Amino acid sequence: MTMEARPLPASTGTMIVVVGPSGAGKDSVMSYAARHFADEARVGFVRRVITRPADAGGEAHTAIDADGFRRQAAGGGFAVSWDAHGLSYGIPRETLAQLAEGVTLVANGSRSALPAFADAYPRLKVVLVTARPDILAARLAARGRESAEAIAKRLDRATPEIVVAADTVVIDNSGPLEAAGEALVSLLTAALVRSD
Repeated sequence: MTMEARPLPASTGTMIVVVGPSGAGKDSVMSYAARHFADEARVGFVRRVITRPADAGGEAHTAIDADGFRRQAAGGGFAVSWDAHGLSYGIPRETLAQLAEGVTLVANGSRSALPAFADAYPRLKVVLVTARPDILAARLAARGRESAEAIAKRLDRATPEIVVAADTVVIDNSGPLEAAGEALVSLLTAALVRSD
């Protein structure tokens, strides 16, 4: 028995996908904006489904094992899914219904998955959070997850070009978090005004 894909609902809200290199501070910038919009029902922050333990640190996510992820993906449970760094990531399909209701959503994404985001979400804005190489190196070292050599290799890797049919905004998070956080708050505020 083959499963037929259900048609996607028309989108009236905007999906804002945040991408950027490790150490750029994507989670911190998103958390800053989430606190600002805590009482705003028209803005939501997507909880990703990830094949890593719930207590692994980093972003709050829904933990799932690899088999469960494959089953959920096969059953149409994700609007977008991708693999990176030995893990699988999924954006729940419910986001499509939230957008159809006019909610503006913010999701932590991946540059490699941007074409899939563009296919799934008609109203898409990409936010590239970045920082100077010396800042990235210091933040990665502070995490204590990689050797200095591994960090240098990560930073030397070519940054994939963002090629997607969507608006792209760059936020530099080299300075105080408040500056980058307020830049994302402003972008979300503008998205809300446009959807009114």
